Amino acid sequence: MAAQIISGNEVAKSIRAELKDEVSRMKAGGITPGLVVIIVGEDAASQVYVRKKGEACQELGINSETIRLPADTKEAELLALIDKYNADEKFDGILVQLPLPKHISEEKVLLRIDPGKDVDGFHPVNVGKMVIGAADCYLPCTPHGVQELLMRSGNDPKGKHVVVLGRSNIVGKPITNILLQKAPGADATVTICHSRTKDLKEFTLRADIIVAAMGVPNFLKGDMVKDGVVIMDVGVNRISDPTAKGGCRLVGDVDFESVKEKAKAITPVPGGVGPMTITMLMKNTVKAAKIHHDWKG
Repeated sequence: MAAQIISGNEVAKSIRAELKDEVSRMKAGGITPGLVVIIVGEDAASQVYVRKKGEACQELGINSETIRLPADTKEAELLALIDKYNADEKFDGILVQLPLPKHISEEKVLLRIDPGKDVDGFHPVNVGKMVIGAADCYLPCTPHGVQELLMRSGNDPKGKHVVVLGRSNIVGKPITNILLQKAPGADATVTICHSRTKDLKEFTLRADIIVAAMGVPNFLKGDMVKDGVVIMDVGVNRISDPTAKGGCRLVGDVDFESVKEKAKAITPVPGGVGPMTITMLMKNTVKAAKIHHDWKG
């Protein structure tokens, strides 16, 4: 049986339609969710992400503002700007685009954002709330997107053995904690593997679901998985390919062609987990507005 190809584009489109309706109802009740995005410097990839975030806000009816600062902006200036938006009731979410220039401490910046407006889910307060399963925290966008993809594609992780490849603070650790919770869309048994794991193949061969987030192109091969496995490929890697436009192409951490022959379901790269990230940021922003305005609608 051919593997189910899980389209992040389709799932994200469905979630955005739900959010658009929700925002419309909130606006009718006098509430407009607001997001401010701050970017420092000219990093090309960051510029693209920030533009897409602005477009998503416009599509859903969310009030958005993008602040572009020069690369030589002083740390104190950025922190003062965060203080300003922490106090601005028009904005429910604050996002500072990473990476930052080297002279600015990412840790100081993340700590400065009001945890109630931390829609990226990176503030230690929200990380702690995620670990204990608090309802009012903002889950990091990419791992939350993985959870939504599993549920909306009919691959509930409840009671399944999930193997997470990678232990980053952005994906590996949070998805482990999210899927461990005693909650809908979770209740999994989770094993986390990384670059120092011995006999890693022994773990992947026992997995019902694998979340690959190591940042190594085509790492997971077909001989490393069992028949019927569900694969969430979070990797985004550019590799040289003279036949591709621009001389390179995007691949995931999974060797798609060999793994799809054994998988029950698999996300492609591109078009899998990637489109979910900004959509979950929108979901967090709407959630923040609900909390701030005690919206019950």
